[in-house]
Amino acid sequence: MTNLAFESGASDGTASPSDPAAPVPVPVDVRPVPRISIQAFCESPEIAAAIEAAAADRRMARAHVKVHAGGLSAAAEFYQDAATPNLIIVESRQSRDRLDADLDRLAEVCDPGTKVVVIGHVNDVALYRDLTKRGISEYLVAPIDLLRVIKTVSELYVEAATSPLGRSIAFVGAKGGVGSSMVAHNVAWAIARNLQSDVVVADLDLAFGTAGLDFNQDPAQGIAEAVHSPDRLDDIFLDRLLARCSDHLSLLAAPATLDRTCDFDEGAFTQIIDVAQGGVPAVILDLPHVWTAWMKRTLLAADEVVLTVEPDLANLRNAKNMVDLLRQGRRNDSPPRLIINKTGVPKRPEIKADDFASALNLTPAAIIPFDAHLFGTAANNGQMIAETDAKSPMVEAFDALARAVTGRAEIKRQKKSALGPLLSRFRGKKSA
Repeated sequence: MTNLAFESGASDGTASPSDPAAPVPVPVDVRPVPRISIQAFCESPEIAAAIEAAAADRRMARAHVKVHAGGLSAAAEFYQDAATPNLIIVESRQSRDRLDADLDRLAEVCDPGTKVVVIGHVNDVALYRDLTKRGISEYLVAPIDLLRVIKTVSELYVEAATSPLGRSIAFVGAKGGVGSSMVAHNVAWAIARNLQSDVVVADLDLAFGTAGLDFNQDPAQGIAEAVHSPDRLDDIFLDRLLARCSDHLSLLAAPATLDRTCDFDEGAFTQIIDVAQGGVPAVILDLPHVWTAWMKRTLLAADEVVLTVEPDLANLRNAKNMVDLLRQGRRNDSPPRLIINKTGVPKRPEIKADDFASALNLTPAAIIPFDAHLFGTAANNGQMIAETDAKSPMVEAFDALARAVTGRAEIKRQKKSALGPLLSRFRGKKSA
C-alpha cells in the first residue's frame, strides 16, 4: 500500500521579525553567490547579526564575509591603508548632508570595481534615486533580514542570463542498500516522461554506481572524465559525456571500475553541477553512502535533499544524524524529504513508519512497501517501475515525488471516508 504525504516545509521553523538570524525560507530562485570578498560596517547589532546570519547560509559559502563595527566614516577610515573588497556594505544613521559627505570620502578610497550597498533608516525614494545616481549599487531600508542580504548580493553578482537554469536534487541513503539510487532514478524518469522536462542524472558513485545498469546504458564516457578534466569542463564538453536515455533524460554515468580511487577534493563536483544546472531544469544527484569532504559539501549545497531509509534502528540513528546536520547547515532551506523504503519485509521486525518519522520530526514523502519481485525484475531488466508494471501504486508515488521536488505540485495525504460516495451524491442532488 502506497502512502503519500508531502511535507509543507514548515517543520524547520520560520523567521521571527525581531530575530534577523532566525531561519528564513530562502526562495529557490536565489542563486549562490560567486567567490567574492564582502566587508560590512554596521552601526547596530541587529544589522550585524543579519549579515552574519546571511554569511552562514549555504548560498554564501563561497564568499568571504567580514563584519566590522562602525558605519560609513569607519569604512572610509579603514580603507585609507587597505584595498577595498568586491563589495562593501555600510549602515548609516546620518542625516542627508552627512551621508553625502561620508560617501564622498569613501569614494576617494574605493578601488575600481568595488560595489557599495548602503543600509539606511530613512524610507525616501528621492534619497534612493540620488544614491543610485552617485554610483551606489543598492539602498536598503532597515530593518533587514538575512534573506534580503542574500538576495541583494545574489542580484548584484549573478547575472540573470548566466544564472543556472535548473535545480540540483540530491538523493542519499541513511545506509547502503536502502534503495536511494532506485528512488532517484525512478523520480528522474517520471520528471522526463510525465512532466516532459529535461533532466540529467549524475551518478556520483564512481566505483559502484548503478545508474548505467538501471537505465540499461553502457556509455564509454561519463562523470569520471568530467571530474578528472576540470580545465576542459564546459557545457559543450559535458554534453559530449552525457548518454541520452530518452528525449528528456540524459545520464552522466559512473564507470563502476576500481582502477582509480575516489579521494576527491572538497569542491571536486561543484563545477560539474554548476555546468549541468546551466542547461537543464533538474539535475538529479545520485550520491553514494560515503562520508567525505566532497560528499558533505555536495549534500549541503544541493537545492533539495531526498533521504531514503529502511525502518530499523541503524537507519534511524544515521538518519537522525543526517537530518540534524542538514538542519544546522541548511537553516534557511526546507527539511529533507523522507522516503521510508522496504516496509513490511516478512518476518523482519521494524519500526513503525509513523514512529520513525516522528523521531525525525518529519512527514514521510512516501512509504514504499517491500516487493521483491517487482523491484528485482525492474533492476534485472534495466527498467523503471513504470515500465515493469504501469499499474503498480509505486508509479503514483514516484510521479508525485517528481512533481514535488520540481516544484510542480505538493500532494498531501487525504483520508478517505466510507461515506464519501454517498455524500458526493447527496451534494450533487442538493446543487441540482
